[in-house]
Amino acid sequence: MRCTFKYFMFIAALCLFLGLPLGLSTAATAQVITERITVHSPSIAGNLEGNSPDRKVIVYLPADYHSHPDKRYPVLYALHGYSINNEIWTKEINTPQSIDNAYAAGVKGMIIVLPDSQTVHNGSMYSNSVTTGNWEGFITKDLITYIDANYRTLATRESRGLAGHSMGGYGTLRIGMKYPEYFAAIYSLSPCCLSARQTPPEDVLNRLKAVTTPAQSPSLSFWERATMASAAAWSPNPSKAPLYFDLPTGNPEADHALLARWAANAPLAMIDQYVPNLKTYKAIAIDMGDKDGLKTDSDAYHQALTTYGITHTYDIYDGNHVNRLPDRLQNHVLPFFGKHLKFAD
Repeated sequence: MRCTFKYFMFIAALCLFLGLPLGLSTAATAQVITERITVHSPSIAGNLEGNSPDRKVIVYLPADYHSHPDKRYPVLYALHGYSINNEIWTKEINTPQSIDNAYAAGVKGMIIVLPDSQTVHNGSMYSNSVTTGNWEGFITKDLITYIDANYRTLATRESRGLAGHSMGGYGTLRIGMKYPEYFAAIYSLSPCCLSARQTPPEDVLNRLKAVTTPAQSPSLSFWERATMASAAAWSPNPSKAPLYFDLPTGNPEADHALLARWAANAPLAMIDQYVPNLKTYKAIAIDMGDKDGLKTDSDAYHQALTTYGITHTYDIYDGNHVNRLPDRLQNHVLPFFGKHLKFAD
């Protein structure tokens, strides 16, 4: 008894030293079952960029999954951000520990799926392009079909949710607007890319013009590489080998047309077309840190939803783009889906 108490006090002191709430560190050992699988995506196959159609996927199963062979579960699909893959994202969101802690706090168990959407230029933008592949199809068709066929899911819209952070938050809103038949609830964490992209600075364009092969992409800066990823997703050009996309050139007429293509992929420009779809959701949530540089666009999207009378929640919290992610997942995202998805009777 004395050893147990001393152990508890040690853990409590460690949590206080690290500045963590005790609720974020209560799970001593992982109860969630973690599986790593590969899902083949016909939607991505044949892309000009050469991104593999065989995608790594992490699946978190509730602790009772194997001990209750007749039980079925709702599914949450969770999308990572730009410049990382799903493995790196697990460290940012502290899984599976944060999932265990959410369940310990009373959230019902669900299947949680983290696909890898990293590409040659570090991010798919969860968009459709002959250059990068059909990433909307990967999520809504190939991945869902595979998970429903290989796991005991509740394979209905009412039991399926979509969430994501940053680029994944953008993907959540993009896919959510276009494919409401697949999901009952969506949660966008600190979404990027909501407003129309502008012409990059001249020095950035000059460096990008010097890139002649995809192999040079890793040597670029974050924003240079992100510009290439955006162009590959939103201004593909199958006749322009070996990069297969268009960038601004300095020609005002041509650049105007290209920027219009980029703007067509901005949720703030898209939302007017998809109001009826958004109104079919049982629940929509968006969150944003008060110190996040993306807040202005997120505020505007919230205002657009409000103007159209689309029911949603918009939570501004004390934080920046990444520093609250384990807390957001554990204490906000998972309880949200625990409340709004349909579970087995």
